[in-house]
Amino acid sequence: MSNPFVHIVEPLDPKEPLKKFFNLSKLQDVRYARLPFSIRILLEAAVRNCDEFLVKKGDVENILNWKVMQHKNVEVPFKPARVILQDFTGVPAVVDFAAMRDAVKKLGGDPEKINPICPADLVIDHSIQVDFNRQPDSLQKNQDLEFERNKERFEFLKWGSRAFKNLRIIPPGSGIIHQVNLEYLARVVMDQDGYYYPDSVVGTDSHTTMIDGLGVLGWGVGGIEAEAVMLGQPISMVLPEVVGYKLVGNPQPLVTSTDIVLTITKHLRQVGVVGKFVEFFGPGVAQLSIADRATIANMCPEYGATAAYFPVDDISIGYLIQTGRDKEKITCTKRYLEAVGMLRDFKNSSQDPDFTQVVELDLSTVVPCCSGPKRPQDKVAVSDMKKDFETCLGAKQGFKGFQIAPDRLNSIVKFNFEGCGFELAHGSVVIAAITSCTNTSNPSVMLGAGLLAKKAVEAGLTVKPYIKTSLSPGSGVVTYYLRESGVMSYLSQLGFDVVGYGCMTCIGNSGPLPESVVEAITQGDLVAVGVLSGNRNFEGRVHPNTRANYLASPPLVIAYAIAGTVRIDFEKEPLGINASGKKIFLKDIWPTRTEIQAVERQFVIPGMFKEVYQKIETVNKSWNALVAPSDKLYTWNPKSTYIKSPPFFDGLTLTLQAPKTIEGAFVLLSFGDSVTTDHISPAGNIARNSPAARYLTSRGLTPREFNSYGSRRGNDAVMARGTFANIRLVNKFIDKQGPQTIHFPSGEILDVFDAAERYKQAGHPLIVLAGKEYGAGSSRDWAAKGPFLLGVKAVLAESYERIHRSNLVGMGVIPLQYLPGEDAGTLGLTGRERYTIIIPEKLKPQMNVEIKLDTGKTFHAIMRFDTDVELTYFHNGGILNYMIRKMAS
Repeated sequence: MSNPFVHIVEPLDPKEPLKKFFNLSKLQDVRYARLPFSIRILLEAAVRNCDEFLVKKGDVENILNWKVMQHKNVEVPFKPARVILQDFTGVPAVVDFAAMRDAVKKLGGDPEKINPICPADLVIDHSIQVDFNRQPDSLQKNQDLEFERNKERFEFLKWGSRAFKNLRIIPPGSGIIHQVNLEYLARVVMDQDGYYYPDSVVGTDSHTTMIDGLGVLGWGVGGIEAEAVMLGQPISMVLPEVVGYKLVGNPQPLVTSTDIVLTITKHLRQVGVVGKFVEFFGPGVAQLSIADRATIANMCPEYGATAAYFPVDDISIGYLIQTGRDKEKITCTKRYLEAVGMLRDFKNSSQDPDFTQVVELDLSTVVPCCSGPKRPQDKVAVSDMKKDFETCLGAKQGFKGFQIAPDRLNSIVKFNFEGCGFELAHGSVVIAAITSCTNTSNPSVMLGAGLLAKKAVEAGLTVKPYIKTSLSPGSGVVTYYLRESGVMSYLSQLGFDVVGYGCMTCIGNSGPLPESVVEAITQGDLVAVGVLSGNRNFEGRVHPNTRANYLASPPLVIAYAIAGTVRIDFEKEPLGINASGKKIFLKDIWPTRTEIQAVERQFVIPGMFKEVYQKIETVNKSWNALVAPSDKLYTWNPKSTYIKSPPFFDGLTLTLQAPKTIEGAFVLLSFGDSVTTDHISPAGNIARNSPAARYLTSRGLTPREFNSYGSRRGNDAVMARGTFANIRLVNKFIDKQGPQTIHFPSGEILDVFDAAERYKQAGHPLIVLAGKEYGAGSSRDWAAKGPFLLGVKAVLAESYERIHRSNLVGMGVIPLQYLPGEDAGTLGLTGRERYTIIIPEKLKPQMNVEIKLDTGKTFHAIMRFDTDVELTYFHNGGILNYMIRKMAS
């Protein structure tokens, strides 16, 4: 059927009649001008894609009527303009596509129908690790090792880029996915198939929201959902509430964008924005650069919102010019946005739209801060860091406690490193990393770090040699301006050499610590510290030996590295004493905002961006040398330990099976609150005593060849064994941290995978019990795929992180939620019962279902299939099964 809104189509420029757009102002509806700018993008996509099948006129009306319908839990479709993936999530996506082609062929369909319809970019940035640091050739050594470890994965991705249309691969060594998106991939306005329309994106990384800072609406989705979007399906979403976040005032001279985002993160966690859009407005926005806005938008997952949107304004247009985008396209971009009422003037309050709720922050009240020691929302003012950490040491085990005995609070362990004697204590910094998409895209904090390093070196300060220091820029542009401005050599003198272009320490690719440091930490049972300019600091994520991890701005990362401890009050205690005996305080070397801005104006120029990005797809010689097959169907290598055909589609038929009641399920694990995707499906090192290690050893690999869980996401045999394998896992059945559980039929304590295998062999279904925020953290499809392969049929939790709930739905695992006011405690659940979950024949979104225990107790829970589309996926056994049946028939 033709689009019912075709009458509002017109050329943007009468001289180019074939370049058209849907002119939303011609809807002649007064409600449009009152819509939040983020909702206008959802509306435009619905109008443009309206076909009365996937997108209906009723959907357009619901979005237009947002002010009323936002409270009605109404479902709307959204077709993003493009998809972005990184390699940890991209490899399993391409594996799934290859396996789907095989499945479609087996069912008698055309396998080449499995092909991205929506444009997709895959940036390889998650594979490189900090194996070498503090050496001039660290970058080359780490990149060589990255290729040695990941050659097979990279060859597979290169095959995918040739086998699938509309899939572009950005090679390793190019930068971090979100910075490459910001500086190069983002269009702001699309010019595709004869139409102009707003750029929008979903990505298989939760920090896709970073692009919201440029005015491109984007957020993270599960890999499974992203695959459906790539195949032309709309995202089915509940029309969101939009919290207006008003920024006023000017930041203080010593405050960085990192301080602002950590303050906002804590504030919005308190407000409660889960499942909502946040849209920034007010005169304070005009004080923020695009890099500052991107930093704030980046940490959207940490404050729990779906998106953190900054509408496009003249500063956004200026950023497109600064980063060397095509001038003619920039002109069309501005003209289009003006025509459809999507160009914002933050100083003009008459443009302020309606919001669900308005909260406000005066930027002048923000103070320098960090977040930690275990969660990004736990902000600590730098002036309070020493006191706060020392309080955490003795406090009860928890997010703000380590429960160190009083007589051990001041333990000191002596050790030798490179022939010299040193001491470690609680609070000693052993990792200091300038890393992550959050900050390395921002010239103000990166140049601030460089200027601080320059002043520190000139003042005679040093960093202890055993501290693992590293600098992993978000793109080659960062290295370019650090070098051109003359600060790179000073960073190197403090140990912050460039070690790679990728996420690295922020996702747990921190590499090994010196053996003597690990021994000292272990001997003293010390709470050692990692300080990083990242966005995630959950337990066990950064490094197994850093129990405390603090998020901080790049300049503060260097400051704490110089101090060597977080048990320092920078206002009262010196960073160090130079060779002349002079005490050097942080205030003596901290660069002013004026200094930083002067250097940024001089050295961050369009020519840099053009030079770096015009050769981005061809500059990596190792990538260019890779040889990949050209067949349309992938030839699986049975000897591979990286790439394996997954069992998700084994036995799939065109006929749907009726959903069945889950009979007599055992509880595999029982959790408290805030179990993250890092706990469920770790990305870091593979422990040598784990089921995954035993599997790899049986395949002839040595521990040196294990690589990380993240790099092996293309192999279900490794990932199933890695599910719930985090060494910091807290299972209520076990009285200590670790990846183990009780196999109730035998009473044995086993590794989680081994227990699940026992249950599976006996034909017993499994469930998981959890508290609030189950699945918080990174968007990670294996956190749903892994439990599915272990035989988990349902999860019963108090609440879910948005993306993880969607991923569970996508795999056909039932997300159950306790009724309001109820939880395991109020219901008297121990987890040792057996659970029968009654699945009725006729299902509807968010219906209550009955759960019977073998003790005779009965209660009800909400089945969190939130939309009719999600129920369709469940009936098909998951979203990918649905797509295969659709393509095959």
